[in-house]
Amino acid sequence: MKRKLIAAIGVATMIVGIAACGSDKKDDNKAGDGGKTSAATASSITVWLTVDAQHNWPELVKAADDAIVAKHPGLKVKHEYYAWPDKNAKLDAVLATDKAPDVVEMGNSEMVPYMAEGAFAELDTSKFDNSGAWLDALKQSVSYDGKTYGVPYYAAARIATWRKDIAAAAGVTAAPKNWTELTADLDKIQAKEGPKFNAWYQPSRDWYAGLSFVYDAGGAIAKQDGGQWKGSLESPEAIKGLTAWKDAVGKYMHGDLTKDESDRYIVYGQGKSAMIYAPGWEAPSAADPKFDKTGGKIKDNLVNFVMPGPSGKALPVFLGGSDLAVPSKSKNADLASEWINDFTNTQAQTTLMSKGNLPNNNTQLATLKADPASAVTATAAEVSWFVPTAPGWGTVEKAQTMQTMLQDIATGKKSVEQAAKDADAAMDKVLNVKN
Repeated sequence: MKRKLIAAIGVATMIVGIAACGSDKKDDNKAGDGGKTSAATASSITVWLTVDAQHNWPELVKAADDAIVAKHPGLKVKHEYYAWPDKNAKLDAVLATDKAPDVVEMGNSEMVPYMAEGAFAELDTSKFDNSGAWLDALKQSVSYDGKTYGVPYYAAARIATWRKDIAAAAGVTAAPKNWTELTADLDKIQAKEGPKFNAWYQPSRDWYAGLSFVYDAGGAIAKQDGGQWKGSLESPEAIKGLTAWKDAVGKYMHGDLTKDESDRYIVYGQGKSAMIYAPGWEAPSAADPKFDKTGGKIKDNLVNFVMPGPSGKALPVFLGGSDLAVPSKSKNADLASEWINDFTNTQAQTTLMSKGNLPNNNTQLATLKADPASAVTATAAEVSWFVPTAPGWGTVEKAQTMQTMLQDIATGKKSVEQAAKDADAAMDKVLNVKN
């Protein structure tokens, strides 16, 4: 799977029709606890997935289909596959009709506005394998107002990667284990390579990285108080984290401070940086002959490590991934719930792990830590954060409030305190307003 698709997933803008499809009574159709059509009379279910499943693990789709048909002979499972950029527009349109699919795949940060609008049915977590051990950030992504409206499917985490050849040339022979070691090593690399080199290429608008420093310092993007969400980037903890991020970017990032992370792997392939902090697919992609402009030096010199934070602990990661939900308008909510469990159960997670994904639960994540090939990513995923599950969070993402704040800080347009204050003010206008 292209990890950049996961990393870049944003909350979709709700269109006219979503509000119409959801009622204020979100318990009208609790999947797994009474669907609209009985399993005995339903002839088919419709499952929407992204093309990742179609191309990368079709055997898992077939296994889930076979499992549910074995329990319900004669049932047909119909599949439709969508690319990430197209999926939500099609979903928004169909949710305004009576043709809703029974299962739909969502990026985990896309879930909030749909849950807030009542577009998805509440799910009974006891019906799903490993629900008591779901990764914290994934569990947050399917939870709203104390209820569960989705099932985590799989995950991906961010890790640090640097080139050992560049590090060795600066006298650094081992990957850092803490923030003090990391900054000391980057200082040596920066001095050796010169002022135009990026010891750490970190685009300012990469808010998944920037906000990780906020959570590392004990802060948060926003918090709930008395049933209302309020921006909390002005807190002392958040300011401390943002300041640490600013200092690091100022010392080690000498590229364009107005860029986002979309072409980071291409820049890394040009040999202009020693280190990146990114989804695990980016560094190997930089080593692809299409992007490697270093004469093939990248591939054999990549070293991954868990990104340390200034707190002295591992930097909390934004855990990207996918969830599965049952639209409230599904006529086959019970069967949809069954199919989701067949597609995400323990055996299914093992299959997803074999494809390079992280599982949806801590129990199986522990097994990846014992494998050197996956230990770094699995360890990084243990400490994670997620976006505020506020009804108006989609508006915050659409407005790129976090990206603007970070760019303003990095470029010196605003002080840390002023940028945080402005971001809080912008969030406070919309966080509690449904999209």
